[in-house]
Amino acid sequence: MRSSSGKAAGKKRPAADPTLQIVHPYAAGIDVGNEFHYAAIAPAQAGAGESVRRFGCFTANLMELAAWLKQSGIRTVAMQSTGVYWIPLFDILEAEGLEVYLVNPRQTRNLPGRKSDVQECQWLLKLHSHGLLQNSFHPDEEVRSLRTLWRQRGDHVRAAGRAIQRMQKALTQMNVQLSNVISDVAGLTGMAIIRAIAKGERDPHKLAALRHPRIEASRQQIAASLRGNWRPELLFLLKQELALYDGYQGCIEECDQEIETRLAQLASAPLRTNADTPPPPRKRQRAQGNAPKFDLRTELHRVTGVDLTRIDGIDVLNAHTILMEVGWDMSRFPTEGHFASWLGLCPNNRISGDKVLGRSTKRVPSRAAKAFRLAANALLRSDSYLGAQYRRLRSRLGAPKAITAMAHRLARLVYRLLKYGQEYVDRGTSNYEERYREQQIRSLRKKASELGITLPIQS
Repeated sequence: MRSSSGKAAGKKRPAADPTLQIVHPYAAGIDVGNEFHYAAIAPAQAGAGESVRRFGCFTANLMELAAWLKQSGIRTVAMQSTGVYWIPLFDILEAEGLEVYLVNPRQTRNLPGRKSDVQECQWLLKLHSHGLLQNSFHPDEEVRSLRTLWRQRGDHVRAAGRAIQRMQKALTQMNVQLSNVISDVAGLTGMAIIRAIAKGERDPHKLAALRHPRIEASRQQIAASLRGNWRPELLFLLKQELALYDGYQGCIEECDQEIETRLAQLASAPLRTNADTPPPPRKRQRAQGNAPKFDLRTELHRVTGVDLTRIDGIDVLNAHTILMEVGWDMSRFPTEGHFASWLGLCPNNRISGDKVLGRSTKRVPSRAAKAFRLAANALLRSDSYLGAQYRRLRSRLGAPKAITAMAHRLARLVYRLLKYGQEYVDRGTSNYEERYREQQIRSLRKKASELGITLPIQS
């Protein structure tokens, strides 16, 4: 309880100036829309003209908007990331030399009540002028172009997977139980049999003869699974889905060629090690079926100067996804904690009245965070330091929280490798178990000493 003198002292303490200071005097706010963009500037900058104007979405209109802002002496512009409508406007304003603040709509919530486009752009201007808006992270142009290609490739991979599922469904409806004897219908044997069926072959023994030598099932088993009722409408569906699958595979190859060409055009990073090529992986990594056909790992090492695949759990696809989403210039994030928080891998403590209401992480729709979580989940059977740490967390916290915690750990490791050029070295499972044992011994000794007990434990 505070004394009366303390209360008096608190009353005599001068109060801080409650007025907000102007941080960006030459600012503008733009409400982005599909057909029209509303831009607002300060009346002092507008002079005798209008302080709020409406512009169309055509390129000529966007150029007119940029010219009006520059003519009014505007230096910084704040706008929301509304759908994809902001992208052309952002590119033009950035090319004209204006500093664009791309803000999250959650930071610009207006007061309750009806709201118009004019009020929205004026509200953005007011918040931005007082420095109350944070600029969202936006990669460089070369990273954005590669990111677009990589996302397009991912869409084709998922579409090809759906075509495989529909082909398998058609075979099952015809009671062709190929998936019960072959684990991967999209493999060499499965696709060879499906293509033969699409061309008109119905003899199960001739189809079984297409079996790859490494398939565990025998020819007799495969032939028995290929006896079905060949319904014409389902065969027609099978042919169409096969054509779609081949089309998506062709698109994937074109994306791979374009990605390889653009990666080759990027400048090489300064050598951080004595070797020009990445060191060989510590363990043999299993090739994934949807991985690019060119040596993506070597290209990423040349561009970034480090090999992220040496971190346990991170394969070349996860590494490429992370780099295409966040880039490799970690100077945009002050610390590794900022990087993990931007990914949504940090606890989001909601506090009210000195009481913690919740500790769940923020829901951030980040592809990079998803890649980190996939890498963390892959540590379950990893014979490494990180694998042992993940299994310990999983047994204590459960799978969901352990995956998030290990994804946070992997994000910090990637940040250090990219920013400082460090090379990751695995210390092994035994090292982690020994350190964990020493930690438990220290904890037991501390608790015993508090109770006045001496434990005869040998370290």
